[in-house]
Amino acid sequence: MEGIKVEGGLSPMDPPSAYEPPAGAEKISYHELHPFLQALEDEHEEAKNEMAVFSDTLKLIKNGKIDKETDKRLRDFFFFLDEVVFPHNLKEEKTLFAPISDYLFEKGESSKGKEPFNAIDILEDDHLTLAQTAAVAFNFFSLFGKLADDRSRALVLDVALQKSDDLIELLRLHIFREESSLIAQAHKIFSKEELDKMQERYRRYTLREEVASS
Repeated sequence: MEGIKVEGGLSPMDPPSAYEPPAGAEKISYHELHPFLQALEDEHEEAKNEMAVFSDTLKLIKNGKIDKETDKRLRDFFFFLDEVVFPHNLKEEKTLFAPISDYLFEKGESSKGKEPFNAIDILEDDHLTLAQTAAVAFNFFSLFGKLADDRSRALVLDVALQKSDDLIELLRLHIFREESSLIAQAHKIFSKEELDKMQERYRRYTLREEVASS
């Protein structure tokens, strides 16, 4: 059935997709991007690949395959989140989010309430929600392995799988938001020199992490 149209746009019966690019968004090809922005997209691709493996693992578990192989695959994914995705998110906040947020406030592209916010605040909230959802999913999987009662195990596993599905969708949507809006905006508003500085800061944060973990 076609969506019901109303004057001024779509009706609630036909809401826009969360994966619709922002109105007027300019599509920037990967090869046009500054190396810093390319590197961010490269890390996103790595996350997408890991998400695909994780999604396949969840399907195996839902079909009754619960063994050492699926346990290892689960652990590998949550390790990837801790060691790659969450540090990536933090470095983004420190190097890219802050200057874009300042730009949006200067241009008046923010809410007008008592506590004004802009699109960057939404992306930062995404980072927090991702971490919280991942923690819940991991803890429920861990609890599942410790329970002896079959009924309790089934209930706990259902929650772990649901939270894992939520996690995949949250991460997929967050990456889409960044690539369809944030990265294109950074490409447009910052000079090469400014992006060079961001890239250097990102590199320094990465080096600190490597030294700290060695």
